[in-house]
Amino acid sequence: MITLKIQHRTKYRYGKPVSLQPHRLMLRPREGHSLKLISFHVTITPDAALAWSQDVAGNAIATASFHATTDHLSIESVAEVQLDAVRWPVFDIAASAISYPFRYSDDDRTDLGALTVQQYPDATMELRDWARTFVRGNPTDTLSLLKDVNAWIPVWIAYESRDDEGTQTPVQTLNRRRGSCRDLAVLLVEVVRSLGFGARLVSGYLYSPDQAGVVPAIPQTTHAWAEIYVSGAGWITFDPTNATVGGSNLIPVAVGRDIRQVAPVSGSFVGISEDFQNMSAEVFVTS
Repeated sequence: MITLKIQHRTKYRYGKPVSLQPHRLMLRPREGHSLKLISFHVTITPDAALAWSQDVAGNAIATASFHATTDHLSIESVAEVQLDAVRWPVFDIAASAISYPFRYSDDDRTDLGALTVQQYPDATMELRDWARTFVRGNPTDTLSLLKDVNAWIPVWIAYESRDDEGTQTPVQTLNRRRGSCRDLAVLLVEVVRSLGFGARLVSGYLYSPDQAGVVPAIPQTTHAWAEIYVSGAGWITFDPTNATVGGSNLIPVAVGRDIRQVAPVSGSFVGISEDFQNMSAEVFVTS
């Protein structure tokens, strides 16, 4: 078990005072059997009223409402967590799902719903054809199949840090052979969905005391990865950016069907586009 401190700062600058619309914040770490939240605090400048709720996936949402015009916005969260995830997890996969292809139970399939459906068009089946290259036979070991896809993505796709908004489509990422962590996470989720798996996107933070070979480096922004549902084992964590399995160095904040649903900060302002000057974000995760 390790105790970690997470500092997340997001700053916006405007050319003149603007009116801020309500902002949606997803910054509170998501507790689970391997993650305990000790403390959490958000500081916003200018002052804002915070209203807390949960979305359909059980993520903690804070809605910040502003009452004065401003030429800047600063949002800083500080969290302290205890992380107790093993480095080399053993997954208790149900006998019915050890080999692929397998069928989810009727209840699981109903509950997974849209998480098994591809969200991006693949008219020429390029993505599905690429996915099928990892299926070595009929049957194929399920966990080996998923590990192979996760391990091969960072071999095929070079990591690049992208500050611009939005996410590449999986086909764009395949063809460009470059992408950010969110691009790689979306690619993995769509690949396994094309094979019939239920999968979801995760946003949060990455911790590594030794940054050699780990991306993004310190100071970093938020990180994105994937979870894939396998009967018996439940949600299994895969980080295609670093080709790792399990959450021993990952602090989840939000999960969702689409990457747009797990953005740490989202909102708008009343004004013209030229009023916006810049945005910066940085994350520090320390033990």
